[in-house]
Amino acid sequence: MNTTTETQFFARLARITREKGLDTTPGPVEDMPRPELPGHPAYHHTQRVNAALTKFERMTPPRYLTASTEHSRVCDWADQVAADVTQAPSLMLWGGTGTGKTHAAFGAVRRIALTGPTRFGFLATTFPDLYAALRPGASGDQERERLMRRVLSVPVLLLDDLGTTKSSPWTEETTYRIVNHRYNRMLPVILTSNEPPAALPELMGDRIASRLIEMTTRVEMTGADRRLTR
Repeated sequence: MNTTTETQFFARLARITREKGLDTTPGPVEDMPRPELPGHPAYHHTQRVNAALTKFERMTPPRYLTASTEHSRVCDWADQVAADVTQAPSLMLWGGTGTGKTHAAFGAVRRIALTGPTRFGFLATTFPDLYAALRPGASGDQERERLMRRVLSVPVLLLDDLGTTKSSPWTEETTYRIVNHRYNRMLPVILTSNEPPAALPELMGDRIASRLIEMTTRVEMTGADRRLTR
């Protein structure tokens, strides 16, 4: 199209739009998709929350699927993990039977999942169950080593009922391997126990106790046995 033809074209176009009363003022450009569509931050946040909750539910006993916690120090810990898992301390919840330690522990992890973290991984077990699964002869060597790798590397590890298993050289060495690995790599562990932190050296040995005291935020759970007062 030469210059004359182009000029005539736009002149004709302007005349037609005037005759038809069309508004040619440029409108706003909406380059942000709707919240329910890919590309919008809200959409991707929802996807991350759903993925994290799916992993949480896969690892959580039915009793604790809707667990929550209002304990300020436990909530603060969960928020630290959600912000940066490698910069958060571990957590030790201790207190008498039925004071809500396990419920608060699962509630803390669920709180993390609800933030929609970019990377969420979670494993929960009890010390007795963990030792039973890792003990030689319990399963094949490859299966035990696969479980150990998972325990060592999962972003958030919940170990319930510390101190309920009789200590032995094997349990102490197994626990040391787990604690030391996660201590060095700054990966948080949630521990629950009926025993106070002062009992850790006797329960687990000085090497493990020293690391746990340094790496944990320790929260005492108080009150009556909730299972007996319902």
